[in-house]
Amino acid sequence: MKIIADNKIPFLKGVFEPFAEVVYLPGKQIDADAVKDADAMIIRTRTKCNAALLKGSKVKHIATATIGFDHINTAEVESLGISWNNAPGCNANSVGQYMVCALQTLGMELEGKTIGIIGVGHVGSIVADYAHILGMNVLRNDPPRQDAGEDGFVGLDFLLEHSDVITLHVPLEYEGKYPTFHMADEKFFAKMKKKCVFFNASRGEAVKTSALKKATADGTLSQVILDVWEDEPEIDRALMENVFISTMHIAGYSTDGKANGTTASVRAVAQVLDIPELLSWSPAVLPEPPEEKIIKFTSLPEVLLHTYDPRNDSSRLRNSPESFEELRGSYPVRREFQAFTVTGVPEDKKNILQHLGFRIG
Repeated sequence: MKIIADNKIPFLKGVFEPFAEVVYLPGKQIDADAVKDADAMIIRTRTKCNAALLKGSKVKHIATATIGFDHINTAEVESLGISWNNAPGCNANSVGQYMVCALQTLGMELEGKTIGIIGVGHVGSIVADYAHILGMNVLRNDPPRQDAGEDGFVGLDFLLEHSDVITLHVPLEYEGKYPTFHMADEKFFAKMKKKCVFFNASRGEAVKTSALKKATADGTLSQVILDVWEDEPEIDRALMENVFISTMHIAGYSTDGKANGTTASVRAVAQVLDIPELLSWSPAVLPEPPEEKIIKFTSLPEVLLHTYDPRNDSSRLRNSPESFEELRGSYPVRREFQAFTVTGVPEDKKNILQHLGFRIG
């Protein structure tokens, strides 16, 4: 058996080697010649899977170690008899950490403020949960779930008009009943409450860059935090310079989230290729955080930013925007809240920290 794997997927090397030949390649170098005699592929978002790549190949299954799967043309792949899987929810807590920590950098009182969450799947639900425990009012917008009869959602216009913070957590859909391509356009920003904070950590193409630049310049938005961009990795440099935090599509890049994505991929491929020894595989141990694991409580923002400060990633990107892909590929260890213990916590903060996942010492 032969497996083609993205060479940046962590914890993977050595896992399949006792059972198959494994060829590791940069995601963009996985081409038709590479996959023609492969039985399975384990990829990330930089490998575009379609008929042009896979027609005539031996590939039986594609596993992507990511939540999103818009890089897989599912109709074309399935028409070739190839199965596929993504890793839903694998990095939801990681994006939640990114969001919560980014909120701490804004210098605003969060309690009582309203956050509008557009797209309430695995990630949006975590963000809603974290925002609620921090004392924010939460508005949710998710037309597919609302149309399916679920309660607890508001219309988009209402959310735009009443939210102090708005964040996108939508999949990228160009067609169908719920398209999201350029959903944040001129009309979208014109309906916003003035001086709103805007986040996008979903897909860059969900936001029309020219409309966002205008809303940033004319005072519609007070702050913008972007983790995703149109035309990645060739990002708009002027926009990058004019937003508060600009990062390189790494909101979901915690080490914990990556481990979850790799786990889901390994188990799925093991199922298809009939490798029972790997059906319950997971990484044996995760690396320790580079920061101190035991934090003495001083304030809630300081505790949260001790685990992760997105301004550091923003500085790295601003200093070298041409290195967008390299910065992603060499991203350092970032552990989620559960890797840390907080001591000396006041009684009124214990529930918040425990709910976010911290251990209390």
